[in-house]
Amino acid sequence: MSDLIALDMAILLPAEVYDAAVDLSASLDPAESQGLRLSDLHVPHVTLTQQFVRKEAVDDLWARLTHAISLQEPFTVRVTGGSRGTSSVWMAVERSPALVRLHERLMAVMGDFEQVRGEPEAFYGRNARPEDLQWVSRYRVEASFGAYQPHITLGHATAVPDVEPMEFEARTVAACHLGRFCTCRRTLRRWRLKRLGEDAD
Repeated sequence: MSDLIALDMAILLPAEVYDAAVDLSASLDPAESQGLRLSDLHVPHVTLTQQFVRKEAVDDLWARLTHAISLQEPFTVRVTGGSRGTSSVWMAVERSPALVRLHERLMAVMGDFEQVRGEPEAFYGRNARPEDLQWVSRYRVEASFGAYQPHITLGHATAVPDVEPMEFEARTVAACHLGRFCTCRRTLRRWRLKRLGEDAD
């Protein structure tokens, strides 16, 4: 049993964007999907950070994150269309100042807790691929700060899906347990973004 957990700090989506992502994922060619389909078991989201953390440090991490997230008010997230990487496709998200600021703030907090190397047992289901291990291990070096490319992963496909531009208000940040394909499999903690003067939930 691993003493580490693979985490994704993520923006959760409102219902209409969530449903659009699930529908787009379902429309991808099943022959190319590699078994990945968005659903309540593979939750669509916008990643803010990914990293390995020691399980024994999680309570301290939550406390630090609570303070950092309290500094961020709700903000608009804009989906600009469809895009793709090497084998996956996604809903591209604008790199807005507010989104980048939140990403960088959380990356700074995570730096004190992050473990560079993990193992498959750190993931939900304990069946991560070597590519998943490498991605999380290299996230700070290869996918953050200047290289941060916010998006909503839809699945694996050759053709880029037709994604209608849309926007929504980011209201919920969550800590998720990463699973195979670096998907959000289980929500461990949620934080609600609040405007200045807004009452706590």
